[in-house]
Amino acid sequence: MPISRRHFLQSTAVAGSSLGLTAAVATVAQEPAKPASPNDRVQIGCIGFGIMGQGDMRTESSLPDVHIVAVSDVYDGRRTLAQELYGRDVFTTRDYRELLARRDVDAVIIATPDHWHARIAIDALHVGKDVYCQKPMVREVPDGHTVIEAQKETGRILQVGSQRVSSILYAKAKELTKTGMIGQIHLIEAYINRNSSLGAWQYTIPPDASPETIDWDQFLGTAPKCPFDPVRLFRWRNYRAYGTGIPGDLFVHLFTGIHFVMDSLGPERIAATGGLYYWNDGRDVPDLMTGIYSYPETPSHPAFQVNFSVNFEAGSGEGADSQVFRFIGTEGVLNLSVGNSLSLSKRPRELDPGTTASTFSKKVEEQILAEHRLKYPPRPENADSLPSEAVETYFLPKGYSEQVAHHETFLQAIRTRTPVVEDPVFGLRAAGPALMSNVSYFERRMVSWDPVNMRML
Repeated sequence: MPISRRHFLQSTAVAGSSLGLTAAVATVAQEPAKPASPNDRVQIGCIGFGIMGQGDMRTESSLPDVHIVAVSDVYDGRRTLAQELYGRDVFTTRDYRELLARRDVDAVIIATPDHWHARIAIDALHVGKDVYCQKPMVREVPDGHTVIEAQKETGRILQVGSQRVSSILYAKAKELTKTGMIGQIHLIEAYINRNSSLGAWQYTIPPDASPETIDWDQFLGTAPKCPFDPVRLFRWRNYRAYGTGIPGDLFVHLFTGIHFVMDSLGPERIAATGGLYYWNDGRDVPDLMTGIYSYPETPSHPAFQVNFSVNFEAGSGEGADSQVFRFIGTEGVLNLSVGNSLSLSKRPRELDPGTTASTFSKKVEEQILAEHRLKYPPRPENADSLPSEAVETYFLPKGYSEQVAHHETFLQAIRTRTPVVEDPVFGLRAAGPALMSNVSYFERRMVSWDPVNMRML
């Protein structure tokens, strides 16, 4: 393999609940939506029109034969924005159940705070809607099993919104690792550095936020009751009552990528540590976390270790949001820069392991060196014999978007009624270890996890 050859990736194909239904939604549950034909327009409703919901809607509206018909959000200002962006005909409501009751909604995007994901997903599935649910799929592991059952019972599409599984970059990484290009993988490292206020969830609070413009009870849902505080709504990721902290927001992306590339079900031992070091703004979750995960041996790969690190005060000079994977094999390393490129470096195995003969007596040293020279005769040093590192670099095509690819996967599944990779089972296998990371951190202990049955032991 020539040194520093570069290639561009080509666009190849990649491959009734315990939470309950309200009467308003149940009225349409007996007439599930009909599967869309390949030529049908898909009509989308968005539940939670914050940062991620707006991003998802921008992506959906940019794709052919997609129409935004309804938006639900507890804050009046974001419903106003939805009509400014998509027209006065867009139906808006504070109560997501009214959106689900509409027969003109084929599928929904769920981009609410994490504590609402499971309830809304299950309600949507049971009234015949296909679902794109932002990660993590659930805030509690038992709810994940309920979502899985609801999807099986209804036969609807549910795709979790971690776009790694639809990316041609991760497909290439999977191809290279499966063909043994870097040998056996025993260690995977990944980190995310965010050295910006917005990266640390310091989102803007609108000046008109008040009990009159916000349905506070609807936002709280099953979370503990507390007095009105707009910071808790607009910066909900900072609070355990509504979000899942660094693991649910960011570790889950890393698990998704690793499980897809390695064909893995998940780790069996989980340990996480960290702390709140910089953003002392009232949040009750860490701004720096490190996780260590032990993956068991399977028929498809040997046992391996995973190390994660996320830092909200990076100071690294690597940009506001840098994300990097390192798949470390016995014969090389695969470096993956999220959303950009991957590089494969292969280093030849040692031809001469060397000795520590000099630490023994002269007589023993001479004996060892003589035997060593017979086993490893000296080689002339020339360009062909010197060990060198061969590097192959792959870049994403200009303009390629993993986000667009993931939404295209979702729409294709709606139109063809074909399964998706990141279904509820895959979603729980990524969310579970992330949620267990929080258990490990807050309870100061190692957690045992059953990756097959997706349960804490």
